[in-house]
Amino acid sequence: MDAAASLFAELVAHGVREVVLSPGSRSQALALAAVHASEQGALRVHVRIDERVAGFTALGLSRESGVPAAVVCTSGTAAANLLPAAMEAFHAGVPLLLLTADRPPELRGVGANQATVQPGMFAAWAREQIDAPVPGEGPADGGWEGLGARAVTAAMGGHAAHGLPGVAGPVHLNLPSREPLSGTHPSVALVPGEAPRPPVAEALELAQGPRTVVIAGADAGPDAEELAHAASWPLLAEIVSGARFGRRLVHGYRTLLDDPELGGRVERAVVLGHPTLSRQVARLLARPDIEVIAVRRGGDALDLNGRTTSVGAVRVAEGPADREWLGAWLTASASQVVDLSEAAPDQDGLVSADPAARRDAVAAELAAVRRPLDRELLVDAVWRATWPHDRLVFGSSRIVRVADAVLPGKKVPVHANRGLAGIDGTVATATGIALASQAGGAPGITRVLLGDLTLLHDVGSLLLPPDEDEPRLQVIVGNDGGGTIFDALEVATTAERADLDRAFYTPHTVRLEQLASAYGWEYLRVTTRAALDQALTAPAGGRQLIEVPLTR
Repeated sequence: MDAAASLFAELVAHGVREVVLSPGSRSQALALAAVHASEQGALRVHVRIDERVAGFTALGLSRESGVPAAVVCTSGTAAANLLPAAMEAFHAGVPLLLLTADRPPELRGVGANQATVQPGMFAAWAREQIDAPVPGEGPADGGWEGLGARAVTAAMGGHAAHGLPGVAGPVHLNLPSREPLSGTHPSVALVPGEAPRPPVAEALELAQGPRTVVIAGADAGPDAEELAHAASWPLLAEIVSGARFGRRLVHGYRTLLDDPELGGRVERAVVLGHPTLSRQVARLLARPDIEVIAVRRGGDALDLNGRTTSVGAVRVAEGPADREWLGAWLTASASQVVDLSEAAPDQDGLVSADPAARRDAVAAELAAVRRPLDRELLVDAVWRATWPHDRLVFGSSRIVRVADAVLPGKKVPVHANRGLAGIDGTVATATGIALASQAGGAPGITRVLLGDLTLLHDVGSLLLPPDEDEPRLQVIVGNDGGGTIFDALEVATTAERADLDRAFYTPHTVRLEQLASAYGWEYLRVTTRAALDQALTAPAGGRQLIEVPLTR
């Protein structure tokens, strides 16, 4: 209990404000220390019964705040369930603290109950891993003293663990203890402090020189737009980048990269974030004749062409911009803008004395109101309803690629788990983002836009404790009854339809209304653009599950 209380006091002193807890026996001292700190107002505790959900909730909290959240679990398979979130955190460069309780050394490898090989289980993805001593047996009986500061510093990228100085990621503290596993809570002072910031990377200075494009992948953020603006370079921004805005933004970048007069003439690409949504960008970055400068964020250095330069930051040298190059892209971009808005009402027709003209005008208005939703209208409605005080989370579903193809520029905070582009943990991540962004009474709604299989894969995240703050969260599900993202893969043209259905599309008949009711969510089913607009913009608090049926 002394060791656990001191560890959390140290975490609080180094900026940790959020803890996600899954209940268990071996972790009881850690759980009680966390709850005690929350009762003192030093941090918030979020309880989740499923460790995978807990891991991704902590990931979402860390994504939004930029400060590592801690996730606490017991020993055995509980710890293994944190692996997906740890892998995503590593590849996306998100700070995260994994606090796994464990058996003492004498109970490892002897068949003891709920004991497995936990030290090193996250080795390939952890910025640092520490198998702590049993409290009372450490150096000078210091227990777990110093581990909190060390873990936060490593998670924020504050030293060169894994050879990645300045790159954030997960840290694993394996914390063994012996029975008795809990007792009276000690009196430990809790003094909130700030998380340490890693040194600012030295920026590589780039001359205007070669014909350059700025590519903004997932988590690039506003830095990509600022660079493109300062250098007058075309900005090719994925919808998940958080950089799809500004005067240098290029619409329809996929099509234009296929144009030999534009994509074919690129000499240099400056990459921020992790681009994953288009084969055109991947082909460009794999070209051996292209100079690629990639600003490092995640665990893997981008190097698709075998000669990419990885840097911590970039800046532009003073010099004349290539206005002809930028102008060619922006001229072509104007022809690629997708307008999904309805035509303006025929005011003259609606008040015309001619019955036929009036009838046609009314029929046109009714058709607009009753227009069924497709994927393009769905993403457009959600994008238009979202503003800078909101948060938008995309699942790794077919819908995100549609959004990337058709949505215009807008400066809104966007998140997506594109480090590994998995579908797991999407709702849990969005819940963590909502809780972090709405802390202290901040306004806004978090919307997560995803497909039906992505929702069902993470359905346990719909379970939230009744005694915790309820986030303002809209989960918008494009339900086409299966995994139609596989339509774009080779298997769709090579496999028999029955095999496609069974092994890939995995059709289902889940009734989302009953699912929402079971978990205590408000449920809405909308089939028209007008109804969806109303659902998205009506004043709402708490949790809503909005189902949008889509055709296969």
